[in-house]
Amino acid sequence: MATNWKQLKAIETKNKKRILEICPSANNESGIYVFLRYEGEFKYAYIGQAKHLLTRLAQHLNGYQHIDLSIKRHGLYSEENPTGWQVVCANYPEDALDDTERQLIAAYANKGYQLRNKTAGGQDSGKFGIDDNRPAKGYYDGLQQGYENARKEVKHLFDLHLVAAIKANKSNKTQEKALQKFYDFINGGTKK
Repeated sequence: MATNWKQLKAIETKNKKRILEICPSANNESGIYVFLRYEGEFKYAYIGQAKHLLTRLAQHLNGYQHIDLSIKRHGLYSEENPTGWQVVCANYPEDALDDTERQLIAAYANKGYQLRNKTAGGQDSGKFGIDDNRPAKGYYDGLQQGYENARKEVKHLFDLHLVAAIKANKSNKTQEKALQKFYDFINGGTKK
């Protein structure tokens, strides 16, 4: 499948326009951005840095990082969506991004915001985790979960209503292995 660069560029242009509607000060210079969201008494924040602010903010609208998924789930702020994510940003020189990002993350944490950041900020050697960095669940994890769900359901049905047995009067090794494999499956690896 060929990449449609014109389509990707059109999506990026549309996303930049959406960002500029809620954050007119966004530009493509280096700086720090903050996503803010308020819902009842709860306040949330995500602080990031970028060499090209507007481009980075637009990327969050169609990305798959944890904050990107939250933006998709809650949307951007508007009068019709008052609990959506707001955006503020400020320009800083590239050499000040790491320290400024760390300072802002600490400041928002101290103000009681629930941070959506996974690290304490920065792209340098001072970066460290502040939240679980669990790997994203992928296709293989979904298959494993489906297998586990099926195993539990089959076990439940056999525990309540069914009996597993060999069909013939005389069993052979193949039939015994098949029955053992079934018991291993429904019992998670051990025979009942």
